[in-house]
Amino acid sequence: MNFEEDNLIISAGGEQSFRELLTDEASHKRQQAVNAELGHPEKGLAKLVLTLIELLRRLLEQEALRQIDRNQLTDLEIERLGSAFEQLDQRMHELLLIFGLDSQDLNLDLGPLGRIL
Repeated sequence: MNFEEDNLIISAGGEQSFRELLTDEASHKRQQAVNAELGHPEKGLAKLVLTLIELLRRLLEQEALRQIDRNQLTDLEIERLGSAFEQLDQRMHELLLIFGLDSQDLNLDLGPLGRIL
């Protein structure tokens, strides 16, 4: 990151000052997202928590696949992992239905950093 006077320069496909970032379209989108959740704070919290759970689930699955590729797991361990991931996936679908969300809702927009999932 570069610092120039009172502007923070962000490189993500181009340079943009922090001041410009606050007034651009992404800022407007974030404001709309905040306003949309004001009437239902539990839905916003559920979206955040479920996003974190989904992110962790994907990381754990990737690590499990790496261990399988390296022959570090027994057949029983592989079976248990598969069952656990399947149960977690089913429970995630149930929670999404309970909170009126779908899997795309969990792909939060982090502005200049991109989408989380």
